[in-house]
Amino acid sequence: MIGFAILVLFIGAAIGYVFYGSYSAGVVMAAIVTAIYMAIMIAQSTQVVMGMNHAQEISEQDNPELWHIVEDMALVGKVPMPKVYIIDDPSPNAFATGNNPNKAAVAVTTGILQRLNREEMEGVIGHEISHVRNYDIRLSTIALALSSAIAMLVNIGMRSFWWGGGRRRSNNDNEGNLGVIMMIISIVLVILGPIAASIAQMALSRNREYLADASSVELTRNPQGLISALQKISDSAPMKEADPSSAALYISDPFKHKRSMAHLFDTHPPIEDRIARLEKM
Repeated sequence: MIGFAILVLFIGAAIGYVFYGSYSAGVVMAAIVTAIYMAIMIAQSTQVVMGMNHAQEISEQDNPELWHIVEDMALVGKVPMPKVYIIDDPSPNAFATGNNPNKAAVAVTTGILQRLNREEMEGVIGHEISHVRNYDIRLSTIALALSSAIAMLVNIGMRSFWWGGGRRRSNNDNEGNLGVIMMIISIVLVILGPIAASIAQMALSRNREYLADASSVELTRNPQGLISALQKISDSAPMKEADPSSAALYISDPFKHKRSMAHLFDTHPPIEDRIARLEKM
């Protein structure tokens, strides 16, 4: 997370150097944009993420079985009862979000409710409650805000370029070869910044998934339930309307992307690896 925050400042500095002729101006701009995004996400993370994924909040009367599973896992995990949402999608999946356990929410798809039995659902909900208990939801919220800030900074920089900011910087550049080298490095940072942010966000998600799997077994005392759930989730079609920026929140990749080179762009560890670890518990 520290590295992620430093990346934001470096990209801000690069944009400031390329388009405004000032590192410090870019760093200040990056800090302000990041602070705004952080404030919005921390204050309204649940509403924002649930809205992006078309989730609808339910009450105990709407789906008593799901409600009681969430309630049981929250009780065992010693966290407050989170809000419960359902996403109308036939692909089985689930995620948790929120800034802290007191403002947490769990969402599941209609597909997972149809395909999984109670034992398997307990494994999935135990996984999501573990994200809440381990404060992974806060890490994910901050990572999402940082990624959004980087996208906004790059957008500001490119708009400045089209309005002549880059040309003014080039015309006023009297720094010789060092200035040319710094300009090239800064431009590369601006271009590759969003990609680097995505890699950082995905790496963070992958690391926390293993911990949530293990914590789920701690809550349910039944690794087989989660193993069976992961097998069914992996053997399914992609989700139809999941939001790409929150894909890392789901228990499994909602888009079923093929494994990428060196797994840099994978939002989740391979299902086979997760199952292999669970089988050893």
